[in-house]
Amino acid sequence: MSICRTRCLKKTIRFVENRIFCPKYIHMKKETIIWMGAGQIGLAIVRRIASGRKIIIGDQRKVNAQIAADQLNHTGFDAVALEADLSSRESIRSIISEAQQYGDIRYLVNAAGVSPSQASIETILRVDLYGTAVLLEEVGKVIAAGGSGVTISSQSGYRMPALTPEEDRLLATTPTEKLLTLDMLQTKNIRDTLHAYQIAKRCNVKRVMAEAVKWGTRHARLNSISPGIIVTPLAIDEFNGPRGEFYKNMFAQCPAGRPGTADEVAHVAELLLNEKGAFITGSDFLIDGGATASYFYGPLQPRNIV
Repeated sequence: MSICRTRCLKKTIRFVENRIFCPKYIHMKKETIIWMGAGQIGLAIVRRIASGRKIIIGDQRKVNAQIAADQLNHTGFDAVALEADLSSRESIRSIISEAQQYGDIRYLVNAAGVSPSQASIETILRVDLYGTAVLLEEVGKVIAAGGSGVTISSQSGYRMPALTPEEDRLLATTPTEKLLTLDMLQTKNIRDTLHAYQIAKRCNVKRVMAEAVKWGTRHARLNSISPGIIVTPLAIDEFNGPRGEFYKNMFAQCPAGRPGTADEVAHVAELLLNEKGAFITGSDFLIDGGATASYFYGPLQPRNIV
């Protein structure tokens, strides 16, 4: 390397170091991103939208949030990790308050939740259903003009029979603190954890529709994505677990013939979050390789509906 190039490189390094460690730079206001649930899908989405923005990562296990923050910070992003409980309004407000210290909240990426094999009926309803509703409500009060949000639901919400219009309206519009008192959400009316998960994800989609109307008064948008089987470390555990054959059969019998990747979900999320998706709000996007289509009209049909 020439002496000239070496000097230029040293100057560049000093410039970057000064920008990173200069107190004035550290405290500059930035647009912020709230990312809940430090998993692979959320990470793939955030990497597409986070350049030049502050990322606030909330996860029930702070160690997970810190791992994600380290990954981002070591590749040029600016992230901070916090412990967060999606089922707690106080915890959600704390995350929002932290984000506001850095600047206006531009994006919400909610990939937090529990699965039917991880949690009880009560926990699924408290976290996936109530917690998501509270998060959308609270962020909707402060989201910046031109901002947008995406919450990760699931193909499972499409598998249960259609609800009545009145049941849909109750899930969409019941005040959040009364949601868990609805008769349809009492444990006597929930068959098992899978049913609880399905109705929670159905509620997510309906809640997004109703909240999108409120977000619109702030000139912001909100959508949801319902992924099918996406390969992540947790999914690999499921493939090797008691329900492994069920999952393997599902993606083998869907039109795509394979599971999806976090990046494929993030491609759609990027569209929904940026200006190219400016006319899209209050919508849900099913990304499952056709598994739901096969469930209703193909080889994945349950025998009782064939």
